[in-house]
Amino acid sequence: MDFLLPNITEILILLFIIITFLQSGLDKVFDWKGQISWLNGHFKDTFLGSIVPLLVAVLVVLDLLASVLAGIGIYQLAVQDNSTIALYGSIVAAITLLMLLFGQRIAKDYAGAFTIVGYFIVVIFGVWLLSNH
Repeated sequence: MDFLLPNITEILILLFIIITFLQSGLDKVFDWKGQISWLNGHFKDTFLGSIVPLLVAVLVVLDLLASVLAGIGIYQLAVQDNSTIALYGSIVAAITLLMLLFGQRIAKDYAGAFTIVGYFIVVIFGVWLLSNH
């Protein structure tokens, strides 16, 4: 635990990733029908409309993967001062957000796309910190 305080910024960003992506992934799992229904309407006039369930499944996997990697990363940072898994978790989170941003832009939901930018800034700062660790 000697590495907890020196890595506190990274750990707080990883906690942000866990909270954000775990909730998102679990919400998709436990409200699958509601998510698919809403997203089918959201993407009905786009080329993504026919593959919404596949895209949501991919997002569930990435959401949960980012969360798990961030959790393992916190442990490794706090105990071993090793940032490798934390960096991977942050990268997966960043890729997931880029996918969501792409979808919002395709659906012409510019307000929704703008909301993702705030999350992306926090996550990409984490990627930067962890890649320079």
